[in-house]
This record gives sequence, structure tokens and C-alpha cells, in this order.
Amino acid sequence: MATIYEVAKLAGVSPATVSRVFNGAGVSVEKVAAVREASRELRFTPSRAARTLRKQSAEVIALIIPDIENPYFTELARGVEDVAQSAGYSVVLCNTDSDLEKETTYLQIALSENMAGVILAPASDKSDLDDILTAGRPVVTVDRQTDYDTDRVIMDNFRAGKAATENLVRTGFRRIACITGPQDVETAYERADGWRAILRQRLPDLDPDELLRYSTFRVDGGREAMEDLLALPEPPDSVVASNNLLGVGAIQVLTEHGLTPPAFGVSVVGSLPFTTLSPSAVTVVRLPARHMGVTAATQLLERIAGDHQPARTVVLPSSLESATAARTS
Repeated sequence: MATIYEVAKLAGVSPATVSRVFNGAGVSVEKVAAVREASRELRFTPSRAARTLRKQSAEVIALIIPDIENPYFTELARGVEDVAQSAGYSVVLCNTDSDLEKETTYLQIALSENMAGVILAPASDKSDLDDILTAGRPVVTVDRQTDYDTDRVIMDNFRAGKAATENLVRTGFRRIACITGPQDVETAYERADGWRAILRQRLPDLDPDELLRYSTFRVDGGREAMEDLLALPEPPDSVVASNNLLGVGAIQVLTEHGLTPPAFGVSVVGSLPFTTLSPSAVTVVRLPARHMGVTAATQLLERIAGDHQPARTVVLPSSLESATAARTS
């Protein structure tokens, strides 16, 4: 049986447009004709069950994220909203504070309000999607994975951690610490694993356990961890911060101690949202958060439209913006 993707490709339109044609939504006469002709040629019949579900659901999707104050998730939300709005859907933004109870509450609201689907950045690996998936609502997870068989859009966190650390080694730093998020959060431990891999390869005499700090993914977490690292008998000469807010907190503490980058090496995974430093003083491994939102929303709308292909995983690459200033001795 032909799929909605094949119809869209033959008609020269998006899968969301095919869905809108069969649901009677506003689409140009030319696109309606192209979709109808492609459907006849491919003998495509929309899923009756999927169409019934769509008629019962509102043209609203839920975006459930762990920290609305983090510009990374704000950028992701913008990508989701751009795609959803162009397809006639509204987005309800929900903030969980990485709290599983709050996350479960929002998932239940999405279900009780007949929302068409959910884009979720899971609070932890214990997120419970049983009810929403049993009800037939499509879910796309972003940034972090779950054990459920759903579409997902994630970053290559391991490579991002490696790139952030490798650049510090190339610049001449030799005692490189790492500050990362909660130990049970995938993005936290995968980026730390990338840091650890470079240490083992390039600086095998270092003890990773001595120089690794798990914390929150917030500014205060970066501050606390950086203070702790500087209090070591042999403090580090550089640090990898595994997200943007941790980087801000670490830089604040370093500045207060008179260790302004680049004299003290700093690599940050994710774009720094605010800093008084020159961009050339800090290495940044950029993450395409907006592209993640666009990709996730596109996947979700395709599922809402009735696509039933196996679950897909999209892994997005990061990009390194190296500090141009070398270490000063």
C-alpha cells in the first residue's frame, strides 16, 4: 500500500499538505488536484482510523520541555511553533522543571484536552508515556530519549563532548575538568562520556572521577560545581561545561576568582545566552536547537496525518566554534 510520503513526493507537496487535502482544510486548488491525481495513480487510501482520531482531536499540539528559562529550549520551541503554525496547528508550551510528576500531569492534560500530539523533552529516563500512547496520540521525543518506540530527534552528545574537550587539549590545557547535568539524564552523561574519552586518549594520567561534577543544568549548578573544582588541592586549568547555563555559572565564578578566559580554558556545549566575555575567549560547541524543533514538529505532523512507518531517530550534528585566543602561561 502506498504511503502518505509517496503521495506527497509524486504530487510535489509536503505530507502535511496531503493530510490537509483529505481533511478538507484550506489548500490551493492546484495542490488539491495534484494530491488527488497522485492518490489515484498510487491507489492511496487514507487511514480511516487515523482520520477519525483527527476529527476527534483539536488542532493543538503540546510541547513539554524541562526548562522554559533555558534559551536552548526557547530556540527549540520557536522551530516547533514555526512548523505547527504553517500547518494550522497551535502549540501549548508546558514547563516541567525536570519533574516527573509535573510531566505526567501535562501528558494527562494533553490527553484530556484531545490534543493532536505531543513533542516531549523527557524529564528523565523514567518518563511514563503509557497512557498517551495507548490512546493513540503520536509522541515525538526531543533532546533526550526514552525506552518507548517513538520518533525522536536528538543531538550527537558524545561527539559534542569530545569536540569541546579536544579543542582545550589542542590549545594547550592539561588538567581539564567537566561540569555536567544530572547523572540520570542522557544529555548529561553522554557529553561527559565524550569528555572522558578524550582524557583517556590524550591525557591518560588524569583521574576523570576527580575532575567530573554532576549538577543541575542551571546557572547555580555551574557556579556550585566550579567553586568545588577550584577548591581541589590541584585545581583544573580548564573546564568543559556540558550545557549553556552551566557555562554561564562557571564563567561567573572564574571571573570572581580572577581566572578570566582564555587564561583559564572554557569549552561550552551550547551557545552562551549571555556573557560579558569576548566570543573569542570561549570555545562553543553549537547545537542546532531550532532545527531540532523544526524536525520534531515535521515528524509529529506526519504522524498526525496518518503515517505509520516504523519509528525514526534523527541525530543532529553539532558545530565547533573554537576560541581564537591561545592559552597564556
